[in-house]
Amino acid sequence: MRDEETGSWWQQVTGEAIHGPLKGQKLRPVLHDELTFAVWKSEQPNGRVLRPEEAIVKSGEYAPADWEAGMQKVRVTTAQLLDASLKPRTLVIGVAVNGASKAYPFEALAKQSPIIDDVGGTPIVLVLGPDKKSVRAFERTMDGRKLELYAKQPSTELRLIDPATGTEFDFTGKAVSGQLTGRALQKLAVLNDYWFDWQTYNPKTTIYELGVR
Repeated sequence: MRDEETGSWWQQVTGEAIHGPLKGQKLRPVLHDELTFAVWKSEQPNGRVLRPEEAIVKSGEYAPADWEAGMQKVRVTTAQLLDASLKPRTLVIGVAVNGASKAYPFEALAKQSPIIDDVGGTPIVLVLGPDKKSVRAFERTMDGRKLELYAKQPSTELRLIDPATGTEFDFTGKAVSGQLTGRALQKLAVLNDYWFDWQTYNPKTTIYELGVR
């Protein structure tokens, strides 16, 4: 990313200026979600949507709808020595907590949602949204107690259950029934990324193995 004010170039993942007058400085990260429009709209019915610039649409500068499929065919070139456990363009969900990082292959989460784990000494839970595409992560502690969360079965809506309190949490992390009703899990940042890119910026990352904590 290049800012018009100083001409500095900023790295997309880390937010660090890598060229220009502000080289070495970092932008402050803001917690964000990567959701499908359907999930976002259901949670934010009055939310506003940024319209594309008509001039850019006509010029064809926006990435095409099949950009992701096309990128799968592009050769990966990186100075980082990659862990060959995953193919370079494997889609992973990256989580970084307290200086530690871990990559969760999307396919693993699709088979085992929710995933309860610990990263950087922090108990976490990853959960796949009702659309089977959106992902969120939360700290799974409350009042100093570690929560063991399970998906409610059967259920017409996505619910995570804490058996100890009988509390049910929805996909936003809010407790909607049970002893902890009205409370909310603390959300953690996640990054949907290619494996080669995630490891480039997190060289000491570990990889989640399906069914192993």
